[in-house]
Amino acid sequence: ALYSRMKYINRWALMRNTSEENLSQHSCDVAAIAHCLATIKNVRFGASLNAEKAAFFGLYHDMPEIITGDMPTLVKYFNEEMRNQFALVERNASDYLLDMLPDDLRPYYENALLPSEEDAYLWKIVKAADKISALIKCIEEEKAGNREFRRAYETTLESINKMNMEEVTSFMA
Repeated sequence: ALYSRMKYINRWALMRNTSEENLSQHSCDVAAIAHCLATIKNVRFGASLNAEKAAFFGLYHDMPEIITGDMPTLVKYFNEEMRNQFALVERNASDYLLDMLPDDLRPYYENALLPSEEDAYLWKIVKAADKISALIKCIEEEKAGNREFRRAYETTLESINKMNMEEVTSFMA
């Protein structure tokens, strides 16, 4: 029931959009892109990542926002203190969601809501997929004549390039 609420949470709330994007749509895009990035890493660069797990993480990566809402990037990453406080808020939201699950199902969702060190690289892929999804939104808005996304496009592309991940570079090419 809570997962279905993702379709009511709109992204990019502080910007004029020619086309609304909700959290459910975004999560689906991130899951598909994360799967693709992990597959590229495996096929082209000899890794042995679990692409299906990357997709699973992508599908649930923003689920805490059902509780917190979509916090604008400028606020979320304003400074280190804000980043740390928001991480705590997201952690509490994840714990709240996990506590709603029956005990026998909880272990299957913990890694999707509480990233583990064991899956750190898959989460890095999900973060890259999240940024690529944002970049695609910027491109779509600009193609629709909305120049308000120009700066977001530039900063998002810069952050993608700084990730320095061969699978991301391959995807972008």
